[in-house]
Formats: sequence, structure tokens, C-alpha cells
Amino acid sequence: MNKNNPYNRNKISPRVREGKGISELLQLFRTENNLDQGLNEFDVYEAWKAVLGPGIISYTQDVAFKRGTLYVKLSSSIVRDELSYGKDKIVKMLNEELKRELITAIVLR
Repeated sequence: MNKNNPYNRNKISPRVREGKGISELLQLFRTENNLDQGLNEFDVYEAWKAVLGPGIISYTQDVAFKRGTLYVKLSSSIVRDELSYGKDKIVKMLNEELKRELITAIVLR
């Protein structure tokens, strides 16, 4: 076998040779290319929409996620006050939707 051949089986990355599953390879790709923050922010926004529903989404002006904290800007002070009473429950529901412990706190603005 030609050693300069790019298709030489000996040149395959050890990670691929180990038989990693597609989900493991995608996670590895996310981490190695520093995509986690952006994808996590997208996942958190989608979870916010799924858990809180269209009623709250209509009052949501901005959602940002940084270092475990979810920042949500709401257009209604009444909705903000009502949601502030259930922050811990909302964090739990969002993490369940995400299927991982990603959110540690919520700041409502």
C-alpha cells in the first residue's frame, strides 16, 4: 500500500478508528471548533419557547445565555413579576427540556 495515499487506513484519526458514534463525533466537532456557546444559546432559546409557550413569548424581547445564566428581557413588568416568583421551577423545567444541566440562574429584565 502506498504510504502517500490519502486514503491509507493507517492515516485515519484514532478517534474514528475507535468507532465513535455520530453523536460523540458531533459533540467533539462542537467542542473543537468552539461552537458550544452559540449552539447552547440557540438551544436555550428554543427551550424557552417550548417551556413558556406563545403567551410569554409574545412579551419576550430578548434572550441571552452566558456562563450558565439566562438573561430574559420582557416587555411587561407584570409578566416579569409573575415569572420572578417561579424562577427555580423555570430553571428546572428548562434544564429538563434541554436534557442537561445548562442553566443555573435566570435574570429577568
